[in-house]
Amino acid sequence: MPLRCGLVGVPGCGKTTVFNAVTSAGTSIFDAAESHRATVAVPDPRIDRLVALYRTGKIVRASVEIVDIPGLSEGSTAEGGRGSRLLAHIKEADALIHVVRCFAAPERPTSPLHDIETVDLELMVADAQTVERKIERLAKRVRIGDKFAVREAEDCGNVLRGLHAGTPARNQGLTESEETSVADCNLMSQKPVLYVANVASPRDVEGPNVAALRERASAEGSEVVSICGREEADISELPAEDRGPFLAELGLSELSVDRVIRAAYRKLGLVDFFTAGEKEVHVWTTRRGDKAPVAAGKIHTDMERGFIRMEVIAYDDLIECGSEAAAAKAGRRRLEGRDYKIQDGDVVVIRFSPPR
Repeated sequence: MPLRCGLVGVPGCGKTTVFNAVTSAGTSIFDAAESHRATVAVPDPRIDRLVALYRTGKIVRASVEIVDIPGLSEGSTAEGGRGSRLLAHIKEADALIHVVRCFAAPERPTSPLHDIETVDLELMVADAQTVERKIERLAKRVRIGDKFAVREAEDCGNVLRGLHAGTPARNQGLTESEETSVADCNLMSQKPVLYVANVASPRDVEGPNVAALRERASAEGSEVVSICGREEADISELPAEDRGPFLAELGLSELSVDRVIRAAYRKLGLVDFFTAGEKEVHVWTTRRGDKAPVAAGKIHTDMERGFIRMEVIAYDDLIECGSEAAAAKAGRRRLEGRDYKIQDGDVVVIRFSPPR
C-alpha cells in the first residue's frame, strides 16, 4: 500500500493549487466532486544507479497517494454537516498535509494561526462525534460490568474531555491504554501533521506569516515546507527537461513534491530499502527502527513468519564496490538476524523458510 496523505485547509488557502504543484495533476477547482486523488512516485536518485548496476529495465518505486478535499470552513463538521462527509475521504490517511495561506488576499486578512485553529477545531468536532458514538456502543457492556468495556469507556472519556477542551488528540499525550482504546476510531486530530506554507513569491518565505507558522509547527514537533503554489503548479506541467530555468527563478533546484515527500517521510519516521537483481529494482518502505523480520514482511508475510536471516549491503558500499560480489569480497556484505534494525538504503536479500 502506498503512503497516504490527506490535504486539509480552510477555503481559499490554495489547497488544490498545492495539490497540482505536488502531483502535476492539473486539476481544476472543486465543483460537484468531493475529492481529488493522485499517486506520485517517491523521488529517489539512488534508483537510477541501481538500475545501471543491475542492468534491469523494471523499476517498482515507492509511491504516495495524495487526496485533496474542499476547504473546511468554521462549523462545517457540526452534526450532519458537509465537513464530516468530506473528512471521510481522508479517514485512512497516514498523515495530514495542512496547507496554510501565507499570501495576501483582498477578501480577508492573512492569519495563518487562526486558519490552523479553524481546521483543528473542525477535526476535533468530527473526532468528538466519533468518540461519543463509540462510548454509546460500549454502554451496554459497561452496564453488565464488562471490565474491558469499562476501561475502554474511561479511556475514550478522557480523550473526549481533551477534545472538548480544545486539544487535538495528537497533543494530548495519550497513554498506551488510551491509544489502544481509540485506535479503531481513527481520529483525524491524532494524525501526524505536516504544514505547507503557500506563499506568493520566494521573498515571502522569510516573511512574518511563515515565521509564525514555523514557530507553531516547531512547538508541535512538526515542520513547514514553503511552496509558491501557483508558480510551481504551472512549472509542474512542463516537461522535466524544461523546468530547470523556471525553478531557478524561484530559487529552487527541485519541485515541491520532492520537499513535501521527504518532510512526510521525516514526520512519519519512514525509510526505504531495496531488493535488486536482473529482474527488477524494487523499493520498499518501512518505519525507522523496524527490525529485519518486520521489514521482510513488507515484501511478503511469509518472509516475516519464516524469517531466518537478512543479507545486507549498504547502498553506498554497493555503489563504491560496483557489484554484490565485489562488496562481499571486500567484507561489505553482512548477515543480520532478527534484531537487526533496517537502515535507509539497505540493499537486502531475505532468507526464510516458507510455511508448510
